[in-house]
Amino acid sequence: MGVIFITHGQAVDLGGIKLPVFRMLLAVGLVRVLVKGETVAGGINAIDKLMGALCVWLLAASFFHEAGADAAGPVFITGKIAEIGLCYYLVRVFCQDMDDFVSLMGVIAILLVPIALEMIFEKLTAKNLFSKTFGGVVEAVVERDGKLRARGPFRHAILAGTVGAALIPIMIGLYRRDPRAAKIGIVACMIMVATCASSGPILSLGFGLMGVCLWKFRSYMRIIRWCIPLGYLALELVMDRPAYFIIGELSMGGSTGWHRSQLIHSSIQYFGDWWAVGTDYTRSWMPTGVTFSDNHTDITNYFLAYGVMGGILAVILMVAMCWVAFRWVGEIIDHLPEGGDSDRFMVWCMGSSLFSHVATSISVAYYDQSVFFFWFSIATISSLHWMRFESEETEAAPRMEPQAEPTWN
Repeated sequence: MGVIFITHGQAVDLGGIKLPVFRMLLAVGLVRVLVKGETVAGGINAIDKLMGALCVWLLAASFFHEAGADAAGPVFITGKIAEIGLCYYLVRVFCQDMDDFVSLMGVIAILLVPIALEMIFEKLTAKNLFSKTFGGVVEAVVERDGKLRARGPFRHAILAGTVGAALIPIMIGLYRRDPRAAKIGIVACMIMVATCASSGPILSLGFGLMGVCLWKFRSYMRIIRWCIPLGYLALELVMDRPAYFIIGELSMGGSTGWHRSQLIHSSIQYFGDWWAVGTDYTRSWMPTGVTFSDNHTDITNYFLAYGVMGGILAVILMVAMCWVAFRWVGEIIDHLPEGGDSDRFMVWCMGSSLFSHVATSISVAYYDQSVFFFWFSIATISSLHWMRFESEETEAAPRMEPQAEPTWN
């Protein structure tokens, strides 16, 4: 509820570290875990180690940035790694198995309904109710190409639509377990995508649904995976510009697809400036900047945003976590007990949701409370990977004959 309903405008400043309600709730969650002695499901695994390495490296790299630099420096990075690290860790602790995940998603589906209704209100009145209640977002709804772009509690309409789009595959998977919650969630998420009036979330939805549809062709996934790099090489051969400029070709309406493609191009050109520990200056990368900083351009790429903070190693660690999560989706499905088709499909839909997030991250840099949903996707897959070993142990365990109850003289 703190993530979905409360904006980043509700915050306190402690020694330069901004603590929105979202981060305060993470701190409360950590205290609860420590007091109750709760642990992660299945013990420490590979993604846990990669997450720990990412947080440690970002902190180490921050000392090579200016202390007062925009989106850098030890104080800023401490808040950032606490945010993503606690998001990941607490989901790992609280989501222990498939029943926990299904229960949690059923609650999220219901909680999204007020967001969807408020975004409809924005479209009809051009006013954001969250601005009057919590602040942190602009009251007047942004209009582009004659369309009002609702944002709800998020700081940008694209983020609101992206969250809804990436959750739809999971809501589809939820249908076999909780049809009513799934229907409610799908409708709410679709409203979020429609009312944000942005092409990015539509593409995110397309990637997520494509992943869901591949369920019927999962036995051919090895071939499909090889087709991706081969397809990219084919684009390199037929396009006049680098293949990543296809992002601009896929963009619809007045969206800034060229900016996203050119940003990747510029990051390669200026690779020497940021590869080691990141950089405090990206303004030279693009012809336009951002209002909140004279030193940076708009980094509309979540992976590159971490590159700016921590260099190429931070990007590699992020990619590694995503790669392991995708691989584990297949392993969980292969090792679930017979007759668990609904759980298998749910896990597949979780992978489809992560695919939507990863594809979106190439053109959108997550910030505010939207970051929760990216790391939530990886953390839940990491938690459910334990089910593979649990099912193997169950199958391998010898059957025990029931023993007679003791009699007492």
